[in-house]
Amino acid sequence: MKTNTSKTKDYSTLTVAAVYIGTVVGAGFASGQEVLQFFSFFGITGILGLILATIMFIFFGLIILELGRRLNADSHREVIQYAGGRWLGKVIDGVITFFLFGAFTAMAAGAGAIFKEQFGFSYLLGSLIMVAATMLTVLMGISGVIKAISFVVPVLLISVFGLAIATFITSPINLDTVANWAQASRAAVPFWPLSAIIYVSYNLVLGVSVLAPLGRHVNNQQTLQRGAILGGIGLGVGALAINLTLLSRIPNVTGYEVPMVYIATQFSPLIQIAYSIVLLAEIYTTAVGSLYGFAERITDQGKPLFTWLIIGTSIVAFAAGQLGFSTLVRTLYPAVGYAGLLMLAGLIYGFAKERLIPQPAFKPKK
Repeated sequence: MKTNTSKTKDYSTLTVAAVYIGTVVGAGFASGQEVLQFFSFFGITGILGLILATIMFIFFGLIILELGRRLNADSHREVIQYAGGRWLGKVIDGVITFFLFGAFTAMAAGAGAIFKEQFGFSYLLGSLIMVAATMLTVLMGISGVIKAISFVVPVLLISVFGLAIATFITSPINLDTVANWAQASRAAVPFWPLSAIIYVSYNLVLGVSVLAPLGRHVNNQQTLQRGAILGGIGLGVGALAINLTLLSRIPNVTGYEVPMVYIATQFSPLIQIAYSIVLLAEIYTTAVGSLYGFAERITDQGKPLFTWLIIGTSIVAFAAGQLGFSTLVRTLYPAVGYAGLLMLAGLIYGFAKERLIPQPAFKPKK
């Protein structure tokens, strides 16, 4: 294990929670498509899935942050290799690194789609602006990443809750309608407990790239613990708000790729535009976390190669993003979730290993 020579920061519990939420939420979350596929199709039972997902977000978020702090992690590599061992750790590391690039590419495509469908601008322009903004932010290092994400998250949550409350007032949920409509066979994973697990798995594959080095920069264990708990609860409550919003407008919302924007259009064009901007902000937070995690895994931030890697990766992601958002999501997201089960298994193994046989990295600090 490396000695802890990195400078720690006085990040607050709210900052840790905001970064956790910001690295998990993205285009799929704000659009409502992820929640629809993984929870809403189960009807009322989907709420049980959200409760399970919330507990898992708290549990695994705490493990990742704590391992990052104890191991003085530069990237997700140290955490994954400790938790998964020599061979499984390498496999999980490779999977995460590959999907970090894939997620960045998908976010570039998502920005292009929103610019074209919601604002009437060029698809290429939207992708280019998102890639450029992400590249410049990541070149600022982990401080730039944390500032960007922690600034955007409150706006995202306020927008989600605002739209949810407005929907509840104008269109209350009819429990009988929801119970009769439930269509588990249309869900991404047609069994609600497994659906919740895959949902958490996919999101943490991306989240670990920022959470692991974040743990290194926060020396206060209580801050990490409270941040993980608050972040996990925030993710669960946010997803629940989206889920209830969608259920209040079923079955109409099931025919749209971006159901939350469809709901926003029911109020006014101004709200539609505002929510589209929020959706772009969520795409931005995911893109920043993905590109930073990908680059930090390959080389250290202080080396000249880091800058060129960021630029080169951004160019390739911009080109690959022209394949289209729906195509990338359809092929990438399910694979991420199932492959991420290896990571969750490794984290559980590392967690249990420490409690059965204390490891050198976890010896109490004097």
